[in-house]
Amino acid sequence: MAKQSSIIKIEGTIDDLTFYKSKNGYRVRKKTGVNAERIQSDPAFERTRENQKEFGIVARTGKILRRSMIDLLAEVSDDTLVPRMIRRLSKIRNLDTNSPRGERTVTQGLLSEEGKTLLRGFDFNQEAPLQQVLKKEIELDTATGEMVLTDFNPRKHLSRPEGATHVAFRAGFLNVDFDTESADLQVSPQQEVPLQQSVSTITLTPPAAPEGTGNQVHVLLVEYYQELNGAMYPLNSGAFNALSIVEVA
Repeated sequence: MAKQSSIIKIEGTIDDLTFYKSKNGYRVRKKTGVNAERIQSDPAFERTRENQKEFGIVARTGKILRRSMIDLLAEVSDDTLVPRMIRRLSKIRNLDTNSPRGERTVTQGLLSEEGKTLLRGFDFNQEAPLQQVLKKEIELDTATGEMVLTDFNPRKHLSRPEGATHVAFRAGFLNVDFDTESADLQVSPQQEVPLQQSVSTITLTPPAAPEGTGNQVHVLLVEYYQELNGAMYPLNSGAFNALSIVEVA
């Protein structure tokens, strides 16, 4: 690594030299690495090309899943969602035992029970995992997507962030086909519950079963609100809201 000593300091790249500023002053180094053209054509980089292709498949699958749930996903906040989802979907892709290397997909991985298990319980907000937020068993009808919380007591069965006065629930029933990139999401009406309310039964029923082919995914959204002068305000931009995959079929 060389040091720039001229009066005029340069930042950028000229030919195979890169000029940059570091905490120790202005430096220059020779560009290293393999150019993109060689990676795409050299037989020695076949494995690299296979990995790149499969990474692209996983990234596209994650984008389809997030886009299909945008109406619910808009209510949670987590900057780590994309890389966390890619890591989880990559593990599911690795379960594809039918496709050749470089062609493995999440769709094939989800044909196995292990793949479905990996996707179940995925939290879209890692700061509010559903199992920590909601301490109550969820009764799920996989045919209709209906979710029921029987004898729900918000004082005992819910973690409550400071400032929250109400909690709201919505159940989502999603059918997503990662191969055709088609999806249909049916969401139950929102049910709000005061945090001081006594025991009640919460029933969340989507209006219909989603259309299409692919994987059926059941999700639950838990949102917090603060009531002020009769108006309901979302709490802290969704940072405390939980959205999780309850079941995959």
